[in-house]
Amino acid sequence: MTGIAAKVVATQPISGQKPGTSGLRKKVTVFQQANYLENFVQSTFDALPAESLTGCTLVVSGDGRYYSKPAIATILRMAAANGVGKVWVGVGGLLSTPAVSAVIRNRNGGEAYGGFILTASHNPGGPHEDFGIKYNCENGGPAPEKLTNTIYSNTGKLSQYYIAAEELDVDLSKPGSKRFLVQHHATAKFGEFVVQVIDPVEDYLKLLHKIYDFGALRKLLARKDFTFTFDGMHGVAGPYARRIFVQELGADPACLMNCDPREDFGGGHPDPNLTYAKELVAACGLGDHPAPAAQLPDFGAACDGDADRNMILGKAFFVTPSDSIALIAAYAQEAIPYFRSGLKGVARSMPTSAALDRVAAGKNMECFEVPTGWKFFGNLMDAGRCSLCGEESFGTGSDHVREKDGLWAVLAWLSILADRNVAHEELGQKLAKLAPGLHLPGGKAKAASELVSVEEIVKDHWAKYGRNFYTRYDYEGVDSDKADGVMQLLVKKTKDITQVKHFTIDTADEFSYTDPVDGSVSAHQGIRFLFTDGSRVIFRLSGTGSSGATIRMYVEQYVAPNAGPERLHADAAAALAPLVDVALRLSNMKHLTGRDAPTVIT
Repeated sequence: MTGIAAKVVATQPISGQKPGTSGLRKKVTVFQQANYLENFVQSTFDALPAESLTGCTLVVSGDGRYYSKPAIATILRMAAANGVGKVWVGVGGLLSTPAVSAVIRNRNGGEAYGGFILTASHNPGGPHEDFGIKYNCENGGPAPEKLTNTIYSNTGKLSQYYIAAEELDVDLSKPGSKRFLVQHHATAKFGEFVVQVIDPVEDYLKLLHKIYDFGALRKLLARKDFTFTFDGMHGVAGPYARRIFVQELGADPACLMNCDPREDFGGGHPDPNLTYAKELVAACGLGDHPAPAAQLPDFGAACDGDADRNMILGKAFFVTPSDSIALIAAYAQEAIPYFRSGLKGVARSMPTSAALDRVAAGKNMECFEVPTGWKFFGNLMDAGRCSLCGEESFGTGSDHVREKDGLWAVLAWLSILADRNVAHEELGQKLAKLAPGLHLPGGKAKAASELVSVEEIVKDHWAKYGRNFYTRYDYEGVDSDKADGVMQLLVKKTKDITQVKHFTIDTADEFSYTDPVDGSVSAHQGIRFLFTDGSRVIFRLSGTGSSGATIRMYVEQYVAPNAGPERLHADAAAALAPLVDVALRLSNMKHLTGRDAPTVIT
């Protein structure tokens, strides 16, 4: 075997390489600039202990978006020159973000030291769209702020990077291994470097089998009165959905929509919400052009580009992400075998509604409020204090991995449906024997064999815990100076405002988080206006965009269970209208940004 030399390439610092809440995201054209990707990758390698990096195993894969394959080729060459011993790559360069976490944590007993995930998550893909890269650590979770700060510091002083002098010819189209002899730049010695192409679904599927009752799920999907539609949004979720829903659970392949991964996500925006998942939304009876009632599936779900986000729908019914995590927490112990012994605790991001808090209080569990960014859940999970967590931005997950997990959430909901329907059928059969003609509890007679729907499950939850009406307004691509102006005004108002219209402010502040595990402090995490009636208005700048600024405005109002069905089942937009007006007045949004309306409402 002929050895490949390590090449030292002179470079200069490139400004703006500061990782956001989940890595570095920029336009593809930016990443294609000379040394842009190489500088960031080398800055990451330099931030890791040399003794841990040398000879280690890394994972390198992503959601398959445009520019992924050349980026993988570059990272492989740099990993070899920096002394890495082995790299696992998914077939086709594909691994979902939660699957990368599972591979790091579980494959070969947790052999991997970390991994690079090539994704811009829910952002569009294509030659003129977005690309992204982030580093995940040994626990399978995103790099903590201490590490990302070191990486960013390194980008500001980098003078050279190391790369194998030749291309590494690896066939990513099928599983297999290839060995190379590559020089390690630090020692000048040649050593073996192995690239192993792995089945992208295998390790993740093994983990799911330990979490869910696949037998119960098969029975649900086999019901003649249960129909299901899943939208992969042309992201990486497609191969996983085909393997799990069709091959493992016996679903009709026709239930899959947009499940062929594409570099540009089919020209769409792979963000599973009511605005961008238009095809699924219409199929489920919502949106501007809903499908006929007779054609609606009983359950609909979607995942984003890298399969870490999810949206849950019923028949003409949308489950908010905040309600979704609360409901999963409420049913976890009885519906999901992995949680049979109970939950250790739960957590949510600060902007996420307090619906989860009410379940936690009812079940006497700890509930943590953390800044936006999945990495903040990692410490709680590693310390054994959190089993479930969620974000209002369509992210839901548990301690099975250290990333949010879209397909995990879909299976959680299918498990809830399976559990409720088995319980309903058993109760109906018992009542039929004890008292023929007696109906099950509820507003209408319901046969024991009739499907309990997503909508019924959610409304039963509201009747027990109350409802947190919730909406988010996204103002995307705002001029950065104008966005800063909005935030500066709001910071000023936290100090001197006590009343807006008939809403009295109880607390107004900038959210700061002290990690209960390691004591680290994360300040300036969003501006909060908390009102005396339990309502909340929150503003923050997003860290996940690739250009401009995104202002997110969150509005929440709680209605107690004793308010009755009319108020609990009210239209969310109508119920929140007075508080939305308060939020717009507080921020002076239209005047300061020039925007008449948000880009997206969820």
